[in-house]
Amino acid sequence: MLPTEITPELLLPYLVKFMIIFLVNPLHEFAHAYAAHKLGDDTAKNAGRLTIDPLTHVDPFGALFLLLFGYGWAKPVPVNPANFKHKNRDMLIVAIAGPLTNLLAAFLATIAFQMCGGFQKFNYVSDGSSQYYFFYMLNEFISINLVLFLFNMLPVPPLDGSRVLNYFLPPKAAMWYLKYSRIFYGLMFFLMMVDVLGIPIAYGCYYLHAGMKWLVQFLPVVI
Repeated sequence: MLPTEITPELLLPYLVKFMIIFLVNPLHEFAHAYAAHKLGDDTAKNAGRLTIDPLTHVDPFGALFLLLFGYGWAKPVPVNPANFKHKNRDMLIVAIAGPLTNLLAAFLATIAFQMCGGFQKFNYVSDGSSQYYFFYMLNEFISINLVLFLFNMLPVPPLDGSRVLNYFLPPKAAMWYLKYSRIFYGLMFFLMMVDVLGIPIAYGCYYLHAGMKWLVQFLPVVI
């Protein structure tokens, strides 16, 4: 049965998904492109990806899946390791640039949350005020960026964490890992479907957020 009235509370989940599509994911992909550019690879720049314009990073199917099913993806940034002076090291830097940008975005948003008095004023119960919606969206921005940081650091292809792991593995182990990468990806996908991955990621987000709150607690409330 369709709701008789469209309220802000009904729209909030969709606003959060649009925030992921048009803000969070573009920041992540731009970070990959920028890191590659600074390290000598202009493949992403030449493809028009060295920008925070969300439309250049949106994958239509990934956005549709996010809107319908709650998970999705953006267009991968093209990278050519042959253009790097130190291929393995530079690929590591490019890989972690995206997740670290999510972590930095979450931390900066936590600073804003503290200085706006969010930890004192926001209690997750809607009172219909503009203040509530502001803190709700800011809190969701923090949570989403923490989730993307942890998820993308999982050492499973094609996630960024797989390139991080590959850098530290001995050559033979790296080749074995690459050979069976599809199996690892299938296992990860299965764990996602049965929501097993959600539990450790949720705990990780909780402790990361708690650490950030501890770091910013001494900042003054200015609003």
